[in-house]
Amino acid sequence: MAVTLKDVAERANVSRSAVSRTFTDGASVSEKMRRKVEKAAQELGYSPNALASSLTTGRTKLIGLVSNNFHNPIFLEVFDKFTRRLQDKGLRPLLVNLSDEIDPKNSVRMLRQYSVDGVVVASSTLPPGFAKAFKDAGVPVVHSFGRSSPTPQVHVVGIDNVECGRMAARTLLARGYKNVAFLGGPETATSTQDRFDGFLSEMANQTGVTYSHSFADAYSFEAGRSEMLRLLQNAPADAYFCGDDVLSIGALSAIREQGLRVPEDIGIIGLNDMEMARWQSNDLTTIHQPIEQIVNSSIELVVAMLDEPERYPEARIFPCHVVERGTLRPPQQHP
Repeated sequence: MAVTLKDVAERANVSRSAVSRTFTDGASVSEKMRRKVEKAAQELGYSPNALASSLTTGRTKLIGLVSNNFHNPIFLEVFDKFTRRLQDKGLRPLLVNLSDEIDPKNSVRMLRQYSVDGVVVASSTLPPGFAKAFKDAGVPVVHSFGRSSPTPQVHVVGIDNVECGRMAARTLLARGYKNVAFLGGPETATSTQDRFDGFLSEMANQTGVTYSHSFADAYSFEAGRSEMLRLLQNAPADAYFCGDDVLSIGALSAIREQGLRVPEDIGIIGLNDMEMARWQSNDLTTIHQPIEQIVNSSIELVVAMLDEPERYPEARIFPCHVVERGTLRPPQQHP
């Protein structure tokens, strides 16, 4: 049978409330009492019941980790980092899949049933209204990989997607490409919209350069591959900014299947710098998104909000940089 709090109290010859206080964060208990109870608990192999503890403290230590794009391998890296860091903080992640969810009220209702202490919305494709719905329901929330704004309604941690679009355009121009294109993810995603806007704003200032655009159905390998196969049926561009690494890898597959070479025939630049981008078979030139910093900063904010729920919303935006690999030709050398 499982060892109970009563067993520990009898072994340590103390009251059950003393045992409870010992294993409750912030509760008042003398150091002598703590050592006595912990010794008895160790001898008996006792572990405090987290759910029972939540009834005493009013906190479950559950943090809802919400996303909707489980087809993109980048989120395996994201979830790995989030779950590890939350557990390091003594918190318990509750992973929630919102794929195909269109009503934020359903998400709020579900997570409130679990009495989560806070929520991290880890998605660049869910509308900002999803994170705002949690705030309106009184749940501390951080939107990771969300859309940056000078006056955010909730805490936002991520990157400047508009600047990333500009960065990709400048990178293609520096290599002398004259016929370039943007291949984005879902047209409704704010990350797609912002990366496209940045790309267009940089290209609009150029002369002697033609540019076009198209959108894939999702941030997924199959969507990127399917869209590139369609583009290759006509006259393709000389180089593409694929607004995500997984789209880029799908596009690479389609290009090679048609007997074309990268970068000799078509150049590709992605965004994220996910692990698969570094594989020798892909060797993808891409824009590095600092996922580690975004995750750490998001957790820092959600932990702070547990003690300060009314903390004023802020946007934490991290810089990105181009990672040179093998899917673009080298920059042109000017005399």
